[in-house]
This record gives sequence, structure tokens and C-alpha cells, in this order.
Amino acid sequence: MDAVAPGLFSADEFRRRAAHDATRQDAHTYDDHRLNGALFSDIRREALSKAAVLVPIVDRGSEATVLLTKRTQGLRAHAGQVAFPGGRVDPEDLSIEDAALREAMEEVGLERRFVETVGRLPDYIAGSGFLITPVLSVVSPGFSLRINPDEVDAAFEVPLRFLMDPANHIRDSGLWQEKKRYFYRMPYQDWMIWGVTAGMIHGLYERFYA
Repeated sequence: MDAVAPGLFSADEFRRRAAHDATRQDAHTYDDHRLNGALFSDIRREALSKAAVLVPIVDRGSEATVLLTKRTQGLRAHAGQVAFPGGRVDPEDLSIEDAALREAMEEVGLERRFVETVGRLPDYIAGSGFLITPVLSVVSPGFSLRINPDEVDAAFEVPLRFLMDPANHIRDSGLWQEKKRYFYRMPYQDWMIWGVTAGMIHGLYERFYA
């Protein structure tokens, strides 16, 4: 993917693609769910707990980055995994976007004034019992993070170019409820991005950059 147009992985181009994606109407399955056939077909969406994550695309000029966190080991769900900032939707939240922004503030101290929400990805069914809505956003530079050690061990940025390169999307498998489940993993430096987060990233690639 070296021979690309200048600015393809900029925040401005991401914003433009998000606006175009909002006009799409299709019934395709995205992310790693398409690898797993009917594995999730028996799960009732209405029985799942609603959650929201913020997909923060940080404006770094021509080469945007994606802000990710590493969750602490003591959390009940997805402990120790690399994740987008996010969590359960509370009754007090005004919208899915409001929930994602609140969680980002609580987890890493990302202030709302730096964040512009620009769209959503299709809901993601997690085996942990959550129906997760990924909220797409562009983050302006100048922010500073304040890590909440009760929820997050670290926060780091990964180049959008790296995450949108399918060569970095390694397909793997494991047993889930005694059935083989396929998933993606994306090793980056000292970090291993896999599972739910890697599935959402692959879905983002399929819709925006494939």
C-alpha cells in the first residue's frame, strides 16, 4: 500500500469518507463476523447490553493516527486487552455518541472540545454479551490525556495507514463455547491488537479503504 495518493490517511480524508459512508444502505456483514458464518445467529440483539466505543482518529496532518488503550487486568470484561475508549451505555446518556464521549473522558481524560463525531460503524456483537456501537470521530491536536488507572493501563497511537493495510490483519482462530471462532490480530510494536477491537478495525477497513 505504498503507492497511495497524498492525504489518503489524513483526518480530512477520513472525515470525507465517513460522510459518504453515512449515505450507504447495504445488508452486508462486516468485520470478523463474516468469517464466522452463523456462529452469532442465535444471539438475540435485544438481550445484549448496549455499549459504545469511541474510534478516535487523531489529526496528525497527512498521516492520522488512531488512539487506543490497554485495559487493566482487573476489569470484568475484556481485561488486559487493547481497546477503543468506551463502555456500557448508561440511562443518563443522551445518545450513543454521548456515551462514547463520556467514557473517553472517564478513561483517558480526552475532553469533548477536541472531539468531532463524524459517524458510526455497524453494531458489533461481542461474545461477552454486549452490542457495541463504534462511534467514529476526528480528534484535534492539542489535547492531553489523564489516564484513569482503575480502567486503563496505557494509551497509545497507531498510524491509520498501518491499521488500514490488510497485510497487517492476521487471521487466527480459537475455541469459543466449544466452537471454532475466527478473529483478527494486528501486532504493532509492543502491542497486540486482537479480538473485538481488531474486528472493528477490519470492518472500518472494509467499508472505508478496501
